[in-house]
Amino acid sequence: MSLDSAAASELLKEVEEQQVHFVRLQFIDITGIPKNVEIPASMLPSVLENNIAFDGSSIEGFTRIFESDMYLQVDPSTLAIYPWRADLSEGPLSSISNGNRRTARLLCDVITPDGNPYPGDPRYALRRAVDRAADLGFAAYAGPEPEFFLLHTGDHGASTLHTHDYGGYFDLAPLDLGEEVRKDIVLALVAMGFDVETAHHEVAAAQHEINFRYSDMLDTADKIVTFKLVTKTVAAFRGLHATFMPKPIQKENGSGMHIHLSLFRDGQNAFYDPEQPYALSDLARHFIGGLIAHIGAITALANPTVNSYKRLVPGYEAPVNISWARQNRSALIRIPASNKPATSTRVELRSPDPSCNPYLAFAAILEAGLDGIERQTEPPPQVEEDIYHMTEEDLRTRDIGLLPQSLDEALDALERDEVVATALGSHILGKFVAARRSEAAEARLEVTPWEIERFLSL
Repeated sequence: MSLDSAAASELLKEVEEQQVHFVRLQFIDITGIPKNVEIPASMLPSVLENNIAFDGSSIEGFTRIFESDMYLQVDPSTLAIYPWRADLSEGPLSSISNGNRRTARLLCDVITPDGNPYPGDPRYALRRAVDRAADLGFAAYAGPEPEFFLLHTGDHGASTLHTHDYGGYFDLAPLDLGEEVRKDIVLALVAMGFDVETAHHEVAAAQHEINFRYSDMLDTADKIVTFKLVTKTVAAFRGLHATFMPKPIQKENGSGMHIHLSLFRDGQNAFYDPEQPYALSDLARHFIGGLIAHIGAITALANPTVNSYKRLVPGYEAPVNISWARQNRSALIRIPASNKPATSTRVELRSPDPSCNPYLAFAAILEAGLDGIERQTEPPPQVEEDIYHMTEEDLRTRDIGLLPQSLDEALDALERDEVVATALGSHILGKFVAARRSEAAEARLEVTPWEIERFLSL
């Protein structure tokens, strides 16, 4: 992999003009945790020329100790300046920091010592999928709807389960005590180049959602990682803890991250056909067929924790059954209404949650959809009724299946799915499955407070 010299020169010019003093070189591990190496801005020319080494054996899912040398290669297009001072004692957000602490962020690709892309890099897995779509003539786009909770902190800043407010869907202050925090988050995101579209209180107490404009799939995955970091940092300024845990509070709605998907070809929305039902092209229908055919494997990546399956249960507005529909919000996949269908006809996948590694989830989703297009996979008939209130007999009669009910079940589906396994590559597949199997096994050893309360008297 080589770095474009013109892009590198433009990057150095912008860093100098913006008076950046520190640069964080950021990447992500297989489980979705962001990592970074910080350098003085004066070292950036050297890094652009020679890359920067790090110990891959210390990163979850990367290399073994005897093959640990890895390098970070900067993506110049990802420069963003953090809109807060490096010294948190300076207080909450006001404006982009100045003085001698101004810090920028650059996302990086992981490469091997011989300069080749590292097959264990999640960002590279998504690049491959995006490149395959391009080879087929498509530009892939995604728009997320990430949800999160704001929780009070206790001793030593540790998070509690004490919610920040008791508001509900679209509530205003004083019920919605997170309004000012959301505004701070939005201001920070805008300062970092986001096109924020909406921000509002969600259904559960202290649950919130901030949506930003769709973009090409790699850029959107990058933005999701940045969004989570910004949200957590701004919440900390306010003395709160922001969590993207799918189901932090029992018997409350969990946090999802619906993904809106579209493919464009020659600048035109390939999902749009005004002559077809729903104005949905054959290609879009086959894309949906691919998602449904591979949904088990997708679920392992889009819902990657034991806790994810506490959200995917009946009665809490998350999809449980495998179906698609026009506007039915109880369906797994829906086609949102639009007053500009020629450009905004899209497919919404409603099962993912914000704990996922967006690069791996998007790679699986895109490859599944492309496989459906290539095989001309027809989806099952649409289900426009409220699935949440269907009986088991209704579901059997309509042949409406279930999403995986546990992490182990989803991982089984992932290991059986050749298309998604190939999208990840053998290295990521093996490391991801091993890490998540270990988590599932550990969870089985835990005795929960519910079990104590329910069974101790036996």
